Amino acid sequence: MRFLARKNRKPPIVIIVALIDVLMVVLIFMVVTTTFTNQAAVKLALPESSQARATPAVSNDLIVTVARKPPYIYLGDEIVDPGALEAGLKQAIDANPELELSIRADTDAPFGQIIKVMDAAKAVGITSVKAFTKEPDGG
Repeated sequence: MRFLARKNRKPPIVIIVALIDVLMVVLIFMVVTTTFTNQAAVKLALPESSQARATPAVSNDLIVTVARKPPYIYLGDEIVDPGALEAGLKQAIDANPELELSIRADTDAPFGQIIKVMDAAKAVGITSVKAFTKEPDGG
């Protein structure tokens, strides 16, 4: 005796094409809304200066970073051996003669490394050298 008739059901079907379309839309949304930030290669404690003032970043500044721990010298974002610094500066100046040198040095960076950067700059003919500083903390 059968009181209820059994329905002949088909197994569920997963539509892969629709799933891929939805995943592509989610992926595109994630890529478009993600914020890309440029992380600093090295953490610095800039020296304080009572004469420090905020200046906008200039596109024709060549930034050399001097850290407190080895590797000491970075040309842009690349680690540079002190012996190869002069060649790197020369290459940058040959590409753009209007470049000015900006030194971003840690408060505890060895002064000898800063002098090496300045000597290399003078050797390749860079006459304008600036230094990054910060305003003193109120107190």
